[in-house]
Amino acid sequence: MKASANLTFRGETFDAVIFDCDGVLVDSERITNRVWAGLLTEIGLPTTTEQSLATYLGNTMARCLEIVEEKLGHAPPSDLLPRFHADAKVALARDVVPVHGIVSVLDALDAAGVPYAVASNGEHEKMQTTLGTTGLLSRFEGRRFSAVEVARPKPAPDLFLHAARALDVLPQRTIVVEDSPLGVQGAHAAGMTVIGYAELVSAERLHAAGATSTVAELSQLLTMWSMP
Repeated sequence: MKASANLTFRGETFDAVIFDCDGVLVDSERITNRVWAGLLTEIGLPTTTEQSLATYLGNTMARCLEIVEEKLGHAPPSDLLPRFHADAKVALARDVVPVHGIVSVLDALDAAGVPYAVASNGEHEKMQTTLGTTGLLSRFEGRRFSAVEVARPKPAPDLFLHAARALDVLPQRTIVVEDSPLGVQGAHAAGMTVIGYAELVSAERLHAAGATSTVAELSQLLTMWSMP
């Protein structure tokens, strides 16, 4: 990557961009939620993929297990999480692709010398699988941040602030691209400018969570940003 440069958005100057991983860099949410819904149905909690997306999108797996326990009225089987990780890894390695438009966005940032990173509530192993399968892993070398590294996951601001410190940029000069209300809330709480990718969640919900603006296609970012 070239020496750091800035981008301009709505008349303001920004030093870096932080992307969520699942649903923004890689088209993984429907895959993992299909697997999760199937397992929940097996243990007596009938769930469709769409219901899973509506309930669990953006949460850590620890929080997902808490929600399942609340719905079941008792602890889920102890092998639920290991089964999910194993089945999801196979499904992602087979089916995951980059989100449409993200490669052109990253190419433009690289060409302009604007730093970027990924900040995910998911574990590093999952990012290794999804970013590796899609060919994006090397583009985030040394700039992959997981909620396991901080005290509180999204919607707390901790992960975004951690990523900003690692990039040596100020939160108020950082743009975040997120697709879940929880992620938007966390970035907004960190004092960052948030652009919501309204593919799985409505633009209205993302705006309500704190997004400054939304896009229906990631390629729209290139018309919103001005770069050297």
